Amino acid sequence: QVQLVESGGGLVQPGGSLRLSCAASGFIFSRYDMSWYRQAPGKERELVARSTSTGCGTNYGVSMKGRFTISRDNDKNTVYLTMNSLEPEDTAVYYCKAAGPRGEYWGQGTRVTVSS
Repeated sequence: QVQLVESGGGLVQPGGSLRLSCAASGFIFSRYDMSWYRQAPGKERELVARSTSTGCGTNYGVSMKGRFTISRDNDKNTVYLTMNSLEPEDTAVYYCKAAGPRGEYWGQGTRVTVSS
């Protein structure tokens, strides 16, 4: 059974940092590109960051570049999103996605709220 379980969300003040984790199971993690998406209230889901299966290639949404970093540990079947200099506009539910040989899988999301 495929599972993607996000964690690490919460309430943070503007300018603060958070590190999200997504633990994967039920598929061969090292063969899948992993991504983070987010969806703010009333808005469409958007790409935050993507990592190739090896972790050697990454790309980011325009407003995240320079502030967010995606990384992965293929030994731990986990992908991370480190978020710095958070802004109220970063408030959203953050989702983990796997894309690979057997299709796409999504996690249930973790909520991030940036507010003073």
